[in-house]
Amino acid sequence: MSDYLVKALAYDKQVRAYAVNSTETVGEAQRRHHTWPIASAALGRATTAGVMMGAMLKGEEKLTVKVEGDGPIGPIIVDADAKGHVRGYVTNPLVHFDLNDKGKLDVRRAVGTNGTLTVVKDIGLRENFSGQVPIVSGELGEDFTYYFAVSEQTPSSVGVGVLVNPDNSILGAGGFIIQLMPETDEETISKIEESINKTPPISKMIQAGLTPEEILNRLLGEENVRIIEKMPVEFRCTCSKERFGRAIMSLGKSEIQDMITEDGKADTQCHFCNAEYHFTKEELEEILEEAKKA
Repeated sequence: MSDYLVKALAYDKQVRAYAVNSTETVGEAQRRHHTWPIASAALGRATTAGVMMGAMLKGEEKLTVKVEGDGPIGPIIVDADAKGHVRGYVTNPLVHFDLNDKGKLDVRRAVGTNGTLTVVKDIGLRENFSGQVPIVSGELGEDFTYYFAVSEQTPSSVGVGVLVNPDNSILGAGGFIIQLMPETDEETISKIEESINKTPPISKMIQAGLTPEEILNRLLGEENVRIIEKMPVEFRCTCSKERFGRAIMSLGKSEIQDMITEDGKADTQCHFCNAEYHFTKEELEEILEEAKKA
């Protein structure tokens, strides 16, 4: 079944909620970047959170998430839009350790516990909205929870999980975000907190095969949840040879001439999807002519 995300309201619109099955999406990221298990878990968690945050946007709006800790994995970058498209990469994909003392992938060690989580939103205004918080956990679910509380003043609970097969492929991935609206009463808050504390970790629910709808029903109670939208989700990159051609043109006439003279070609690669684009000497000469006209 293809990945999808659901948006819901609960408790008479006092609560906004999102849940997603991102297994194929994270699997595509793993295949493109050849990530080892812990890198897959970290990138998959960030990608899963990013695609849910993208679903909070409208129209052509988009956002970029950057997790920059002091761990060996290096920065994680994720782009998402309002239509369920997401792409991402981790700087050092070949990072792996033994399981932690809980028998789980040690994402905290890979990401690090010192650093920042930054979200930049392009919502069509002259300047982008940017929010940044310190990393508080390195496990990422807690870090996104902290981001919403501090940067957007929205009390939230974020759960993200990734299961990795022995052959490094992705067994399962998914997540949820539950947000309290300003008018949420104390009784409802207590019920939700109690339910979240009693509910198994998101990875266990994914492993059990729960759908996004079932995850929200488990967390909030089926009688309280109203699904308002279902959206397909996929890993999709916006790169193209034309875009890289424009990037080469932006380097300037002197730089392009050096490429032609010294190498007679140019080889480029997209960070987000690892696609490669090759430019021949003739193509570079055409770009140079365009640059001269600009």
